[in-house]
Amino acid sequence: MKKVDAALAKSFGLNAEEYAKVLEIMGRTPSLTELGIFSVMWSEHCSYKSSRVWLKELPTKAPWVIHGPGENAGVIDIGEGMAAIFKMESHNHPSFIEPYQGAATGVGGILRDVFTMGARPIANLNALRFGDPALPVTKRVVDGVVRGIGGYGNCVGVPTVGGEVNFHPAYNGNPLVNAMTVGIAAQDKIFLSAAAGIGNPVVYIGSKTGRDGIHGATMASTEFDASSEEKRPTVQVGDPFTEKLLIEACLELMQTDAIVAIQDMGAAGLTSSSVEMAGKGGVGIELILDDVPQRETGMTAYEMMLSESQERMLLVLKPERTEMARAIIEKWDLDYAIIGHITDTGRIVVKHKGAVEADILLAPLADAAPLYRRPIAETPKPAPLGPVHSDMKLGDALLKLIASPDLCSRRWIFDQYDSTVGGQTVKRPAQADAAIVRLEGTKRALALTTDCTPRYCVADPEAGGAQAVVEAWRNISATGATPLAITDNMNFGNPEKPEIMGQFAAAIKGMAAACTALDFPVVSGNVSLYNETEGKGILPTPAIGAVGVIEDAAKAVGLALKPDHDLIVIGASKGELGRSLWLREILGQETGAPPAIDLAAERRNGEFVRAQILSGKVAACHDVSDGGLLVAVAEMALAGDAGVDLTAPETSHAFWFGEEQARYVLSVESAQDRAALLAAAAQAGIPAVEIGRANGNGKLTHSDTVAISLPQLREAHERFFPSWFAL
Repeated sequence: MKKVDAALAKSFGLNAEEYAKVLEIMGRTPSLTELGIFSVMWSEHCSYKSSRVWLKELPTKAPWVIHGPGENAGVIDIGEGMAAIFKMESHNHPSFIEPYQGAATGVGGILRDVFTMGARPIANLNALRFGDPALPVTKRVVDGVVRGIGGYGNCVGVPTVGGEVNFHPAYNGNPLVNAMTVGIAAQDKIFLSAAAGIGNPVVYIGSKTGRDGIHGATMASTEFDASSEEKRPTVQVGDPFTEKLLIEACLELMQTDAIVAIQDMGAAGLTSSSVEMAGKGGVGIELILDDVPQRETGMTAYEMMLSESQERMLLVLKPERTEMARAIIEKWDLDYAIIGHITDTGRIVVKHKGAVEADILLAPLADAAPLYRRPIAETPKPAPLGPVHSDMKLGDALLKLIASPDLCSRRWIFDQYDSTVGGQTVKRPAQADAAIVRLEGTKRALALTTDCTPRYCVADPEAGGAQAVVEAWRNISATGATPLAITDNMNFGNPEKPEIMGQFAAAIKGMAAACTALDFPVVSGNVSLYNETEGKGILPTPAIGAVGVIEDAAKAVGLALKPDHDLIVIGASKGELGRSLWLREILGQETGAPPAIDLAAERRNGEFVRAQILSGKVAACHDVSDGGLLVAVAEMALAGDAGVDLTAPETSHAFWFGEEQARYVLSVESAQDRAALLAAAAQAGIPAVEIGRANGNGKLTHSDTVAISLPQLREAHERFFPSWFAL
């Protein structure tokens, strides 16, 4: 038995002051199990002790928000008595140590966050960041992560419909794997986690408990070092087939009146689920661990309380419904066990083999959890980029950009994901700026996206935080859907460094301003800190997952151009190349200020574009983002297998590759539609200009600077991943 003292507490992630607070609360030296409970519940991963003070700055309310942050996932009203339930979470550290299982169990965990609230999952998305592609470890991690996401999502029967992938050396040794799930539920069938009912049974369902994932939450709250790959025992092992059974069993049980409260066993496993349920309900809970289904022999109370074995749920049931619930759960070939009951003591009491292994007052476990307002150092605002020049022709620059790892086709990735299982996917990856998933039995559909531009965030975290939100808002608007709400995944380095907390605080400020200006509240989220390896942090990455709704899925538009359609750009171009991919890929520089954010223009332009789409006048739409205007046009040409004759007189790289915000490329079918759209834009005071016409000649052309055949463009665009993995 390990000796419980300050040294052991430190190894569990508690500093001297935190351990002293534990001693004060307990009035004695805690047992090993009690110390384990405090260490995981007070970990950065579970308590948000460095971030809570800043997260309060985010807007979380709107008339369509049913449940905001604080529940397992956010809930919004999508009309006709239905609710969308969604959240994004990270599995960063586990995905470096064991890429396949780390990513797979990240998908499994976020699925449980959603269906534990009564929702049937209808879509998965992801946001992935990897290191330098030249490093062998990057290829190993990419391969494992992609296979893990596909392996779990495909087997569980939920389509993976969207996501994003970036590469940068800052993610060497610390990839980011952010997983998002969206589900649908009736508004009168939403389940919460607050326990109630003194004497009500506490029921364990799902898979058996093993020793995998012990102290996973603690591991996720520390930096990596040279020994991090030895931490494989802290990575969970997933079973998607059991998850599928668990989804169906829970949803069937939810059609009865048996459930009082329900919580998935995620980070910190049985500890977090029992503590959170009892704490939210203001009650006590007693657990008898002898009754926990176990797949390994000789497990201790400490191991069972901290195990993060997957596919497990904790329920509080009505006593008279336990046998009915048992019949439903066992019908789905899952373990069912009554492992305790609700008490009026306000304490968590854990017993094993007749001994009390833990006895902790719940209120201070939550209320006295550390809360830090750590010192911050502001990121100096970068100077605007001065004049830059390249002698490279526009066409050659386009080919180089569109073949780069950050802009190349992701077909190699999304072909490993089943994006159409369930039969409701209307727009798949690369077909539109946001995925479109129909609500079965209706015309209505959800628009879903994930977005962030970390190279902007490292230069100016406030502008980068705002840009991540507006990019998500644009991507949803570009399909014709109305953006409703977001979930976030705040990925940053060591919060004990003032410059990192400065990045975090500034990103929150930018996000809050954008969310407020766009009526785009934050309803759920996740914070992942200590994303550092050998003292070097990742780029600040406040990933945004967003949900919108469109009344008629048939009216949603995608990227694909058709011949003889005219192209119009909505939004102003100032020729800004700071922090652009053009600057990095063509000149090898990562300097300057990122593009400015004009929130009023974002809202005005987006609402105009959405109205034009819903009026039926727009055949295709794509927002201008990474790579700028010419890359956006090229992506539309490839999506529709149509060439484009560009007629705009501009020939500067700044015009064609600048990444100014609040811009969209629209295609319209007729001269009459073109004239009407330009007139409407002028009346609304919105910059709009015709830039070319789609053709059936199979070429992308512009004066003497661009002359590229579609096969040549496609070969460049699709080359990277197949050739990388063929080596």
